[in-house]
Amino acid sequence: MERNYPIQEGSPVAPATYFILISEDGPYLVYGKPPIDQEIITPNEQGDSWNYHKGSSIENLTEPIALCRCGHSKHKPCCDGTHSHIEWDAKETASKEPILESAEQYKELDLILNDNKKYCAIARFCDAKKDIWELMEEPYTEEEKGIIKHMEEHCPSGRLILKNQSTGKIYEPDLNPGIGIIEDPVMKVSGPIWVKGGIRIQSADGSSYEIRNRVTLCRCGHSANKPFCDGKHIKFEFQDGLPIEENSKIDF
Repeated sequence: MERNYPIQEGSPVAPATYFILISEDGPYLVYGKPPIDQEIITPNEQGDSWNYHKGSSIENLTEPIALCRCGHSKHKPCCDGTHSHIEWDAKETASKEPILESAEQYKELDLILNDNKKYCAIARFCDAKKDIWELMEEPYTEEEKGIIKHMEEHCPSGRLILKNQSTGKIYEPDLNPGIGIIEDPVMKVSGPIWVKGGIRIQSADGSSYEIRNRVTLCRCGHSANKPFCDGKHIKFEFQDGLPIEENSKIDF
């Protein structure tokens, strides 16, 4: 009998064959063999984060796929057992409350922007052109409304959640179940693990985090909101050492 897991309002739920188990003091164990691809943050002409393009596909992995979360594997993004030989803080510190419960709200015309800053992965899509909070503080044009939606839907962590005040509809991008390995060439760092399409994430204690369409997991080992990314990969200049090449394959 399928368990009743918490689900974020407006989020799809991936088939039960897909799930991620956070091992105590060890890696993320990924089940169901979802596709794993580099997702490279791509700037617009002004140098602002604006889109993603796919880099290499990570292939020939055995199930469960063990992804590094200590940040020290020499075989990134996969675990090579280094976590058992170093000192690092593996403790999960994130709340299991629904992300909308502690989010701040910004309202203007027909939109409500929910913002839970604890989940910020510093991908910077919200700062392109005029930042999203400025746009929400004043009456916006239809063009600006489209920009607001674009910024929100490209936030990989789901920190930003946009809702229509009249209909109650939550705007979510259409994401198939998959894993993105985020690369950020502008900041010259490697970013978090991007979990897409409503894949369930199970804590080491056996409980599940809220199922969400967009989640970013820490892989540098330094987040203060584990297992989720809080942008520390930028401060610590985290690099996974993977080549960034479009439409290529990396065999493991």
